Amino acid sequence: MTCTVRRVPAAPLPDVRLGWHPALTDAWSALGRPGQPARVARVDRGWSTLYSSATDAEAQADAARVRNLGADVAVGDWVVASDDGETVAHVLDRQSAFVRRASFEGDRFEADTLAANIDVVFLVHAYGSPPNQRRLERELVLAFDSGATPAVVLTKADTIDDPEPVRAELAAVALGVPVLVVSGRARTGLDQVREFAAGNRTLAFLGASGVGKSTLVNALLDADVMDTGTVREGDQRGRHTTVAGQLLLLPGEGLLIDTPGVRAVSLWLSGEGIERAFADIFDLSEQCRFRDCKHDREPGCAVRTALDDGRLDPARFANFERLIAEEAALEDEQARFAKRADRRRGGRAAPEPDDT
Repeated sequence: MTCTVRRVPAAPLPDVRLGWHPALTDAWSALGRPGQPARVARVDRGWSTLYSSATDAEAQADAARVRNLGADVAVGDWVVASDDGETVAHVLDRQSAFVRRASFEGDRFEADTLAANIDVVFLVHAYGSPPNQRRLERELVLAFDSGATPAVVLTKADTIDDPEPVRAELAAVALGVPVLVVSGRARTGLDQVREFAAGNRTLAFLGASGVGKSTLVNALLDADVMDTGTVREGDQRGRHTTVAGQLLLLPGEGLLIDTPGVRAVSLWLSGEGIERAFADIFDLSEQCRFRDCKHDREPGCAVRTALDDGRLDPARFANFERLIAEEAALEDEQARFAKRADRRRGGRAAPEPDDT
């Protein structure tokens, strides 16, 4: 008697136009390939909008919406819906994520993920207000820690006669990071940005309100998809025209994530972000006479020598020390929070995270 084995066809790989790549296949396989993954295009009050194909992304009205209550989901995540299609059942391991500490007291010990599975994070600044090196340094720490490749974009180049002085001032602290000059309104410099999307990579745009992110996004999409607004004359600040992060398909290839204006850029936990953003200071530290040099009054301090002879900007060093202290304080806060949670559990170990 012949026994026929019935094979269940495996779910097809997701659409590469949505940014799927081999590392995600490994993450999906580790879960046992439980259904077809889809990409989170938007998160709204307990709901996630999902794209299963590039066709879904192009015809946004046809995208599926599922409940994400209890799931840690951000725009750009890859998820698998439950069998009934009602909720998020699995979130695939993120390949990268731009994370800051939640900016309000109620979530003091919570992470706020602005975008996930991004390949390039553009830190958006604008002409029309003084260049903010200190904010850019902080953003670079978060960008390097995200796992994505950072780049800087200076928008509104059509509003200034000579863009080079401001570009050079930001480039001075963005060590080894490209600083692009663009204008969404005049549609100049856009090809430099599009080059980063080659190979169906995902770009994320992060910056304060009023820096022209939405205008830039509309220019890259060649469509008026995002609302744009004006900025105040006094401080060049704008209102939040983007109220929720959104994943959008670029013409040709690649995707982008536009995010709401980020006023507070709070560190979460640093991996190598500070070391990479302040590589010049760490290189100087290696030349100090003492390994535990505090860069204060110790003899043979290469950092103090660089400060004294003008090779190192005192404001940059002060911001470096401020970020180091902020990170240490945050780690202490989280350690105290973990101890309190442990006491509430009666000393029992924390439950293992659930991947559903």
